[in-house]
Amino acid sequence: MESMVAKSIFLTKGVGRHKEKLASFEEALRDAQIARFNLVHVSSIFPPKCKLINRDLGLTKLKSGQIVHLVLARNTTNENHRLITASIGLAIPKDRTNHGYISEHHSFGETDSASGEYAEDLAAMMLSTTLGIEFAAEASWDEKEKQWEMSGKIVKTVNITQSAIGKSGLWTTVVSAAVFVE
Repeated sequence: MESMVAKSIFLTKGVGRHKEKLASFEEALRDAQIARFNLVHVSSIFPPKCKLINRDLGLTKLKSGQIVHLVLARNTTNENHRLITASIGLAIPKDRTNHGYISEHHSFGETDSASGEYAEDLAAMMLSTTLGIEFAAEASWDEKEKQWEMSGKIVKTVNITQSAIGKSGLWTTVVSAAVFVE
């Protein structure tokens, strides 16, 4: 059996609110424009030679009902005024014959930028360990980023983050996803 390796990937995000928890998740998937697919959660590898494409282009390559692999970050609350986030981080190696990493992060009370940077940091850390880049675990984000840039082995890190504030009487769900396309 031939294994499937995605040729491209796109990032998307969404938020949903509903009195039912499951329906709020469905609304978040709709907002992210991925509710019409059968979603299969996978782990954290960004395939070699894979291209990061925009969501609109990625969606044209998929059909309703299709089984679609993705890395999904998801968070839910029914607490009034509770801030939630879901972030996907992506680290792409300079040598595109190597694989990169995708991370997911879910948090409470974090800003979009803090959550997104943390997700990028996780992905870059996972990639750096496979590339032999050494760094101090206690180093700040800026210090680590400088080390990764100086190594010349990580070419790009990005994130996509969705946040929302819970509302009384409703479930609020946020999702961020890295969606694989053949």
